[in-house]
Amino acid sequence: MTSRKPPLYQIHQRAGADFTDFGGWEMPVTFDSISTEHDAVRETAGCFDISHMSEVVVRGPDAAALTNRLTTNDVNKLDPGDAQYSCVLNDEGVILDDIVVYRYPDRDGYLFVPNAGHGAQMAARWEDRASALDLDVTVEDQSEGTGMIAVQGPDAVEAVESATADAVGDLSRFTAQRTEIDDVSCLVARTGYTGEDGYEIVLPAADSETVWAAFDGIQPCGLGARDTLRLEAGLLLSGQDFDLDTEPRTPLEAGLGFVVDFEKPSFVGKDALLELRENGVDERIVGLRIEERAIARQGYSITDGDDEIGHVTSGTMSPTFEVPLALGYVDTEYAAEGTQLGIEVRNRVVDATVVDQRFLNTLEADA
Repeated sequence: MTSRKPPLYQIHQRAGADFTDFGGWEMPVTFDSISTEHDAVRETAGCFDISHMSEVVVRGPDAAALTNRLTTNDVNKLDPGDAQYSCVLNDEGVILDDIVVYRYPDRDGYLFVPNAGHGAQMAARWEDRASALDLDVTVEDQSEGTGMIAVQGPDAVEAVESATADAVGDLSRFTAQRTEIDDVSCLVARTGYTGEDGYEIVLPAADSETVWAAFDGIQPCGLGARDTLRLEAGLLLSGQDFDLDTEPRTPLEAGLGFVVDFEKPSFVGKDALLELRENGVDERIVGLRIEERAIARQGYSITDGDDEIGHVTSGTMSPTFEVPLALGYVDTEYAAEGTQLGIEVRNRVVDATVVDQRFLNTLEADA
């Protein structure tokens, strides 16, 4: 299958980016080096093309009711301009995708952002459920015509405010407003995937070059740095830390119980999660600090010294702390912070300690 190219592909190519296939998109993985780009986001600011993400718009009298049925969080709590992180589940409570839902600040309806390559699947899911329930909505997968750019880091607020027609510095986390950047109408949201302050900007794909140019001088960053940044922040990656086919997990196993609103009357997967909450989960995701200079990769076995009790889903050498870090699922009895475990790395077992998966907070406190 031929990979799709983002609207900024030629711009990235001229900038010397290296590319990789991700979710069916040919995306920049690095512009300079992962460490250079990572450090820019932690210390100043970095700019990401995230146009591989999907965008689905739901409008109509029953838009909120439909979206509430298909997501774990409660969209009825969203005021205009608010956003929330949520999950989409199957009937067994297994995560199909994690998304951010935005209630438009300036018009009726909702925008939700699934992961790369999931737009058509999610739009079809919304349409099918609307038809089954006879709900009055329109659902449109706008991924093809929409671009997204993220500006992240300590200097991101200043950088974005200098580019927007309206002040955005007072936006709270998980809120958004409509404004213009060089006469391009954009939805600017105080959201991100790096553990730093910053914004994600939704814009017409045809205007991507104009908006990208507004942040000229900020370090461009690829998916390599995005991955190390999100892992240090303990954020999960769809298709790796959970996946319907290769890593089927419920929110309660994946540490995402905080986005499940059990007070809602009904949502797909609720009954399965209620049963799981009552009986407990067999495995849970944990953060792992590796005590030797060895990187644990996806699929590596986690042991208690004798037996395999779990496996790694994500791992890297932390550019910020120069310590190998990993996420993985372990038997619940081994999930307490401070538990000493082993990870099989290249035919040897290295020592690892269970820590809070929000590594940024954990390791900064220890520094």
